[in-house]
Amino acid sequence: MPPPRSYHTQAVIIRKTKLGEADRILTLYTPDLGKIQGFAKGVRKTKSKLSGHLELLTHSQVTLARGKNIDTIIGSQTISAFLPLKSNLGLTSYGLYITELVSQFTVEHVADRPLFDLLLDTLHCLCRDCDQELLTRYFELHLLNEAGYRPQLEHCVSCQTPLNKSHGYFCPSAGGVLCPRCSHYQSFSYHVSVTGLEVLSRLQRSNEPLNLNISQDLSAELARVMRHYIKYLLDREVRSAVWLDSLKRQAGKGCLPLL
Repeated sequence: MPPPRSYHTQAVIIRKTKLGEADRILTLYTPDLGKIQGFAKGVRKTKSKLSGHLELLTHSQVTLARGKNIDTIIGSQTISAFLPLKSNLGLTSYGLYITELVSQFTVEHVADRPLFDLLLDTLHCLCRDCDQELLTRYFELHLLNEAGYRPQLEHCVSCQTPLNKSHGYFCPSAGGVLCPRCSHYQSFSYHVSVTGLEVLSRLQRSNEPLNLNISQDLSAELARVMRHYIKYLLDREVRSAVWLDSLKRQAGKGCLPLL
């Protein structure tokens, strides 16, 4: 029996691309189909009934009609608009960063329900009062775990020496942390403090985001470690991360409030 001509799915809109004068190609992340693309005809027209339900950073119920090359979105209803993310430039930048990571670390039509739940839970957490940087580190670590790039943070990846109560050196090409002795044999590794390793390990082991009180210097250290690793894995900088950094610098100079 042939598959039905149309189907329904929940989806988070993670990317959009203009097509022609009024259309878009949307990238959707779904719980049961993984990453898929949909053609949204006329969605850029002011009178489009679909446009408000197919914005970036929106969780929607979507109906698609099967097509030869790409399926067409024929209906959509918002489940959660995540309005705080869209009314605050700083939160928008965090939301776009995590959705870009999902887009970059996934392939089409490979379902990963835990990753979909992680994405959805993280977007909801961003809408609440929380440490956005710490939440982002939690998301990065658990995304990498789902993608098969879980970094080793508790033992030296070279000699397997436990790193408890000891600083280390994160080596992206080795996939984790080296002890001080083994780090001498690697050209590119980055120092990680004892506290930094402890926080990253706790985030990695936890089943939910943690509410920790950490300093700005430690937060910057954790971001630097994860940024280097993700850049190595993707072989390029994450575009939205560059924008996020720019906003942070402007906020630090008092040019605009990040949050």
